[in-house]
Amino acid sequence: MNESATHGAGCPATPWMRTLDDQPLHRGTVNRVTPIRVAILCDLAEEQWPSMDLVGEMLIEHLQRFHSSTVEAVRIRPRFVRRFSRFGATSRLAANADRLLNRMVDYPRHVRRVSANFDLFHLVDHSYSHLVHKLPSGRVIVTCHDLHTFRCLLEQDSEPRSLPFRLMTSRILSGLQKTSRIACVSETTRNELLHYRLVEPQRTVVIPNGVAPVYSPMPEPTSDREAARLLGSNTDVTELLSVGSTVPRKRIDVLLRVFAAIYGRHRNLRLIRVGGRLNASQTDLAQRLGIRSSIVELPFLDGRTLAAVYRRASLVLCPSEAEGFGLPLLESMACGTPVVASNLSVLREVGGRAALYAAVGDVPQWTDAVLDLLSERRELAAGRRRACVEQAKLFSWPKVAARTAELYREGFASSFDH
Repeated sequence: MNESATHGAGCPATPWMRTLDDQPLHRGTVNRVTPIRVAILCDLAEEQWPSMDLVGEMLIEHLQRFHSSTVEAVRIRPRFVRRFSRFGATSRLAANADRLLNRMVDYPRHVRRVSANFDLFHLVDHSYSHLVHKLPSGRVIVTCHDLHTFRCLLEQDSEPRSLPFRLMTSRILSGLQKTSRIACVSETTRNELLHYRLVEPQRTVVIPNGVAPVYSPMPEPTSDREAARLLGSNTDVTELLSVGSTVPRKRIDVLLRVFAAIYGRHRNLRLIRVGGRLNASQTDLAQRLGIRSSIVELPFLDGRTLAAVYRRASLVLCPSEAEGFGLPLLESMACGTPVVASNLSVLREVGGRAALYAAVGDVPQWTDAVLDLLSERRELAAGRRRACVEQAKLFSWPKVAARTAELYREGFASSFDH
């Protein structure tokens, strides 16, 4: 999921969110009426993984709002130290060097310094599981979103990587395997963990992601105006929307070919891309297909603006060949916008019967599915939008927070066995 949604980067503080810098904690005697002190370890903001930022923000917000009597959730995110890029260097090499040192050296040092202040630790992103090596045994919970991070170890032939990269990934994986409990965001992710025999079944639990409340079918004038500023106010244009990164597993090639096939029949059509510019090969494909001028690319958007973009779209397309959850699918449905998604078990977990599915990479099948939805009669289309909203209601952050708080209580009780 690290790359699957586009929201404002960062995890901004809210009135009910305490950070370590706001009020240092001091570990003392724990009794039954003392809230369990949980460090929520968030991604570094400079990494710009919007979906992970969203997960951390929503989890802390709802734990503090609904479970403050039993859980004291404190966000941990150390200050990012610029070394190679501090003097204006903008090269990718300098940026990656800074990211590597902050993630693999500075962050572990930070958590080791503050570890005495907390009863439990929750990593919201499994790709930070190397931190487990610096935390007290038996008191760490990790949310696992997918296994893409570990493909270079699990499927070396399909994803060859350098020895240093594999060594770093091995340390992350061994940290995940040391954790006391793993919260998987989908049954599919849990099944993959068990398929590769990475952890014992009894240490896993499924807690699906929620959908942020800003994703709603109800108009929001300020955000809708911002979407109109970005995309124009021409209501005669049919907009197809794609949200997420442009990494290979997102199958942007399929997206472009499907759009080109439909564009030949519906000239008043645009493809809106949110969350990452097309790379050189994808741009070249769009030009060869004759659709480059009909593609609008937008940067990362804050949640409210993204919701407005979802609402004005006719359809959302999710052609990925692999996902850990599928936040864009869920967000789109919450806004009442129909979706065509790849026929993956994980996307069916989220979309249920409300979404329409097509085989991965099958351009003719995708094209037929999109055309069918675009030609639906008004009453059928309205019913589909209602079904999307109802399906999205099954996934809420209050539910996530409640199940997570229960997991903390179980973890806290079992920590006395270590």
